[in-house]
Amino acid sequence: MARVRPSRLELIRRRRRQTFVGRDAERAAFRENLDLAPEDGAPPTFLFHVHGNAGVGKTFLVRELEQIARDRGALTVYVDEAVGSVPDVLTAISAQCAAQGHRVKELERLLASYRERRYEAEIAALTAVPDPQAPSVGSTAVARVATAALGYVPVVGPLASAGVDSDQLARGVEHMRAGIGTRFRNQEDARLVREPEQVLTPVLLREVREVAADVPWIVLVLDTYERTGPVLDRWLHDMLATDRYGEIPDNLVVVTSGQYPLDATRWSDVADFVTDVPLEPFTEAESREVLADKGVVDEPVVREVLRLTGGLPVLVSTLAQARPADVDDIGDPSVTAVDRFLKWEQDPVHRAAALACAFPRQLDADVVQVAVRCAEDQTEMFFEWLRGLPFVSDRGDRVRYHDLVRTPMLRLQRHRSPRQWTARHRRLAEALRQWRAEIETELGGEEAAWADEWWRRLRLEESYHRLCAGTRTALADVLRDFVVACDQGEDVARRWVGLLRDAGEDTEVQALRDWAAGLAGALERGREAAALELLLEQAGELPAAHSPTTAWMDEERARTRGAAAPEERIEYARVDLDDHTLSLAHLARGKSLRGARAYLRALAEYDRALVLAPGLARPHRGRALAHADLGDYRAAIRDLDRALELEPDHARSHSTRGEYHRILEQYDEALADLDRAILLDPGREFAWASRGATWLRLGDLDRALADLDRALELEPDYAWALVRRARVLRDLGEATRQMEDLDRAVVLQPDWAWGLCERGDALRAAGHHEAALADYDRALELDPDYASAFASRAASRAELGRHQEALADLDRAVELKPHYAWALGRRALVHLELGDPARALTDADRALGLRPDDPFVRETHVRATEAARARHGE
Repeated sequence: MARVRPSRLELIRRRRRQTFVGRDAERAAFRENLDLAPEDGAPPTFLFHVHGNAGVGKTFLVRELEQIARDRGALTVYVDEAVGSVPDVLTAISAQCAAQGHRVKELERLLASYRERRYEAEIAALTAVPDPQAPSVGSTAVARVATAALGYVPVVGPLASAGVDSDQLARGVEHMRAGIGTRFRNQEDARLVREPEQVLTPVLLREVREVAADVPWIVLVLDTYERTGPVLDRWLHDMLATDRYGEIPDNLVVVTSGQYPLDATRWSDVADFVTDVPLEPFTEAESREVLADKGVVDEPVVREVLRLTGGLPVLVSTLAQARPADVDDIGDPSVTAVDRFLKWEQDPVHRAAALACAFPRQLDADVVQVAVRCAEDQTEMFFEWLRGLPFVSDRGDRVRYHDLVRTPMLRLQRHRSPRQWTARHRRLAEALRQWRAEIETELGGEEAAWADEWWRRLRLEESYHRLCAGTRTALADVLRDFVVACDQGEDVARRWVGLLRDAGEDTEVQALRDWAAGLAGALERGREAAALELLLEQAGELPAAHSPTTAWMDEERARTRGAAAPEERIEYARVDLDDHTLSLAHLARGKSLRGARAYLRALAEYDRALVLAPGLARPHRGRALAHADLGDYRAAIRDLDRALELEPDHARSHSTRGEYHRILEQYDEALADLDRAILLDPGREFAWASRGATWLRLGDLDRALADLDRALELEPDYAWALVRRARVLRDLGEATRQMEDLDRAVVLQPDWAWGLCERGDALRAAGHHEAALADYDRALELDPDYASAFASRAASRAELGRHQEALADLDRAVELKPHYAWALGRRALVHLELGDPARALTDADRALGLRPDDPFVRETHVRATEAARARHGE
């Protein structure tokens, strides 16, 4: 049998382990924790947090801890700053578990659904953006955050009005997130995109508990936590320290690694189960051991290396790799850091390549070819050589320099030759632009390309090089892109902030640092909404005098600059935005206000958008939505009339106007709009479902059933259509199929008050009152102001003889909805049961005035009248 040769990666791993020195105490503590038997209960430590300055060897240590765990048969997962969100982490966990023979199939399925639904929402936004005049990049960027596709896109709302405090702003953002469900076919999909960690994490823990039975330990390593912690730390704490997502297995251990200690306030409740692992530079003994491993033992040379490096592991390793023979080889102590890193590379071509490859933030073979300007057949050679350098981190698809090495390399080249600095950044930016354009062509344009992760990476790196080259429009373009990034989610927005931060540090341009700090602080305080508010303030569209966002940023900037007067105003670099872009920004603000239920103020924002761009249809669609939120469907239809004059073939506008006509019982107009919407976009299930509901109201059960069947063919998990079809099946006398649809709808959306109430009504009609009450109770937990649920619960309580409770429910229903004829009729019946015909007749009279043709109301009125006459006759 042939001997299996180890892979290149395995050989590298073995070699690193052989050369790993120091950190004995840290490794010992980790081993001792794994020596405990999981069956005896959870280990004393379920979280190790490694922290220290850049270059101190954190990644090398956590990789060693990971290998220690693997040597003991553990299932291990390693993630770093490549992840920007909880779904990214769960994707990495899923992939690495599968690679080690432990698939988490349900999590894989849900992650695939999450990506599809997220992509669907993004594409829906793109299709809603008109392109009659090929909008600029900046206009396109802001457009992506505007009220895309009638406000159905799941985007964190950008702004609250001037003068709104931070708590109100935060509540407004959360209300807007709650409104995502209006875009999606069912509430489960909306929740999956809006709160993916809430849906996915319980599934992760459930499947990990099953995997835990097959392995001695599960070790999750979260490296570069200074980058990912702002996004992941609360989630990680809730998962490990609470039962919010379910129970964690006893044999799960997490290792985090970053530049900063853990948040003491957040983690204080489980401090006894957390091991803090602060890393300092190598001791002299550890540094000597590294040097000795490379044959560097001459005492004068060792002392000079110790002096130059200060024991920083990355520098010690870099100089040890060069194997200096005497002190003269090390050079003058005043030489630059770059000379120290590359002193031992004698090949001038390699030295030049190492310097050239410091320009990109991330490397692959294509980028190396552009940076080095080498022939295509030499690219792989240079790339492999770079990957072997001690200050280069190789993480699969991403290769990058250590910051401690890259920073002085960049500074040296920027100071040495400003013209060459600019030329190199421009060359890289142009190459990245061309690669990005190729993807745009394949995907159908920039709007569609924003949904593509690889395109976003190219856009980020192109923008970084444009900023570093000092391109005149680069900052404005990046800030406009930031608006689009906010539409993609907070994790993507933070990557654009990181771009500004890195460019600011690498160029030492304060304007870039200011914007990075300002947007980062705004994201921390009020998420995407506050960050976008800052942009509008600086464009002069919002007053900044009383803005909590701007005030906080002034204090933060003054503190970091060491200024004596925090109240001093700090001016951001001005970025001019054209009227079209500002209009789209006001649309985004209007959407945010709608999410905060400030509908009248939202209308004012849409009006401002129309002043700035009177030929734009989207403000009219936004006004329609706000008017519908206010219950003024006639005004909403007028707004959509204007929108459709500007964009007559906008399918979503037709389907939305058709739905509003249906609500107003204008069925001919509804059918005309919905027919048109289906003709324009036959794959949109909403239009089919709305038309099916219209046919139902017209009593055409066959057509209603056909349309709703088609909607459910297009989207089998469309809960709204299931409930509507259940009503059709009820009228067709198919009680079994009716209940199947309702059960399915509730399974899809267990926290959907309307679906629960509909199922309760079906159960009540079948005489299953106790089961119906359970659904009504749950519906009212979810929506305490749900008048129909109160009235329906009263009906079941009355049937069970609980008339006083029924009366209380009906009082509340009528209080919430004074013109609720059915509830008034029900209350009249309860009054009759309680022996009060006078009150019964009062309610029956009111109900008859509201619904004179309703058979139930008319029958109830007859009974109440007869009872009142009988009482009067007595």
